Amino acid sequence: MRPGRRRAPGPHGRRGTSRPEGFGEELLGTLLDQGHDVPPHLLGLLVAQVVGRLGGRETSVFLQDYGQVWLVPLPLDGLAAGDPQPIEGSDAGRAFQAAHRIEVPRTDSVRLYLPLQDGGDQVGIMAVTLDEVVEDDRRLLRRIAALVADMLTAKHGYTDLFFRARRSEPMSVAAEIEWSLLPPLAMSTPRISLAGALEPAYDVAGDSFDYALNGDLLHVAMVDAMGHGLDSATMATVAIGAYRHARRSSVGLSEIYAFMDRAIAELFGPDHFVTAQMMRLDTATGRLQWVNAGHPAPLLIRGHRVVRRLRGPTTLPVGFGGHEPVISEFSLDRGDRIMCFTDGLVEERAAGGAEFGEEQLIRWVEHVERTAQEVPAVARSLSHALKLARGGVTTDDASLLLVEWRGPR
Repeated sequence: MRPGRRRAPGPHGRRGTSRPEGFGEELLGTLLDQGHDVPPHLLGLLVAQVVGRLGGRETSVFLQDYGQVWLVPLPLDGLAAGDPQPIEGSDAGRAFQAAHRIEVPRTDSVRLYLPLQDGGDQVGIMAVTLDEVVEDDRRLLRRIAALVADMLTAKHGYTDLFFRARRSEPMSVAAEIEWSLLPPLAMSTPRISLAGALEPAYDVAGDSFDYALNGDLLHVAMVDAMGHGLDSATMATVAIGAYRHARRSSVGLSEIYAFMDRAIAELFGPDHFVTAQMMRLDTATGRLQWVNAGHPAPLLIRGHRVVRRLRGPTTLPVGFGGHEPVISEFSLDRGDRIMCFTDGLVEERAAGGAEFGEEQLIRWVEHVERTAQEVPAVARSLSHALKLARGGVTTDDASLLLVEWRGPR
């Protein structure tokens, strides 16, 4: 070997000949190498090119709409156009809800629907047609779909293309503010799973939620700002911003409440308030702590039944200058689910009728829970079922957040 020339590392740390790039590595490498630089509007061309190397055609990407009712096609060059697909009752919807690949045989080909997931958040579906499918294709397409989901998530923040595609009806300015404030609607890890839903999706104003997983601790907050429209959306934005600031300062729940309270009072005055629920879950032990600031009591769901309301001492809503709150505690069992919700779910009245009420809410929770679906599907189905049960009427924001503790795995 000539002086100064080094040989590539071989097996077990030895230096030998360089390893050739395999077909699968080449495809994934193309996505990784070019995906960083490709602008959002050309992403479809890159995906179609890579899938085409596998013999795939009619490549489509569907994103979940804001109302969580439709999977809407992403209109990018290179991707096949198509009609919106309902989440309930379509092949794409089945793959989306189950978070598993669905294969639909055709006369001379197979149509595959692959879930696009990022950290448990259901981004959408990638659909591809192949003449025939072998196990190598399935493995490569699963990994390609995972990379596509990551790229969609990464590029979502600096283009309007994906926002526009996900709208199936006009959106109010207040709702625009609220959706820009939200974290991903779902998250999943071996220890926890959570998902939320907001109604009315295109006109929500004062409801919002936030969460963060910091080590073993899951932090969760849900807020409901008084009023409607832009004022309500502005208050919710300040409340969530104050919550995040305090949470990131590593203070306790009492201090978080105090910080949020001061922020609302100083900016909006004594006649404005935000009800709130702040929680902290130790995902290693199942120990749950919470502070209730004028919010409905969360429901504890065990074995697909509501077994209790997590009542405890409450303090005044944020902005009213309440005393230092009492922190409530409870130990969860493996598989327990906690449902936080805003009063719009139970206070809606049909024309001339009685209030929907918490008892009816509990009956519907147990009805949907018996389907034994994963948390995102339950949250989505429950939100839609409750809206229908209220006569399709939503005069106030009606939101829910479902958290499952899977145990200390």
